[in-house]
Amino acid sequence: MAGSAPQVTECEQAFRRPGRAPDPTPRHGISEVSAASGLSAHTLRWYERIGLLEPVDRSYGGQRRYSDGDLARLAFLTKLRLTGMPVADMVRYVELLRAGDDTRAERRDLLVAHREEVRQRLADLHATLAVIDLKIDHYAELGGRPCGDLPGPVAAADVQAVEDEAEDRKSA
Repeated sequence: MAGSAPQVTECEQAFRRPGRAPDPTPRHGISEVSAASGLSAHTLRWYERIGLLEPVDRSYGGQRRYSDGDLARLAFLTKLRLTGMPVADMVRYVELLRAGDDTRAERRDLLVAHREEVRQRLADLHATLAVIDLKIDHYAELGGRPCGDLPGPVAAADVQAVEDEAEDRKSA
């Protein structure tokens, strides 16, 4: 059917929008989960091996079957990884989660520290983007004429102003 929206599978829906009480029924195959999450089958097996995922249920034929709960955890882990959290910290977080409610404060502290690292990287990226924007503006002003690098002291002052602004945002 031309022009229709692509079908979203149950697996994709469970990965994209995990529910508060995910269905514990193991019903998603590894290829489905791989397609929905963007993680390779090898990565999914590795996550299970290192303890990021609980041991995944198996079908009678030995094939892995993931539940919506597994997909909810994968969705969160994927976000942590996307923000640059080291796998060792992810494993630590999951270990704390398994240890129960007494570790809530420690889990929160781990996430708060990671959030600060993410904010720092975002500020650095914003400052870097501003420098790139300055360079693009410089080329636009030249209108295609040959040029060298950013022109002398004026550009250096502009770059410094952008970096100072980023530093102010970091300390705020």
